Amino acid sequence: MTQLLELLAKNSRLTNAELAVLLGKSEQEVADEIEQLEKSGVIKGYTTLIDRAVENPNLVTAYIELKVTPMAESGFDDIAKFIAQYDAVKSVTLMSGAYDLGITIIGENLRVISDFVARHLSTIDGVISTATHFELKNYKENGILLCDEENDERGFVSP
Repeated sequence: MTQLLELLAKNSRLTNAELAVLLGKSEQEVADEIEQLEKSGVIKGYTTLIDRAVENPNLVTAYIELKVTPMAESGFDDIAKFIAQYDAVKSVTLMSGAYDLGITIIGENLRVISDFVARHLSTIDGVISTATHFELKNYKENGILLCDEENDERGFVSP
């Protein structure tokens, strides 16, 4: 990953002027490089990292593994693209191992996620089985620590 991409991944709010100073380039060189990265598809978009536990402590994140039968012409692609169309789905990945597709969804509660799996995912032709894992706590995302250091006020006890 280029130094420019690393800086943007850490903080996409940096201005071209700030990036230019950090990279030892002109503002125009940075703007041109960003434009080229966007046009070539390296940069797909810009996003904000949200600590959902702070924003809404009741939201639930689930990681769902799907075992599917690949389609004759498109393999896993058509199923993955179909699943990706749902608004609740935050990511879809092809993976190795016992399951074929990994899906991340965010729902208002466990029932919403359960209903999504039962009504939408498990009914797709080619889906053989699912395994759902719920996030209990997110410590780090995109290289950024999400948990504040908490003071442990318990005393140390030794035998």
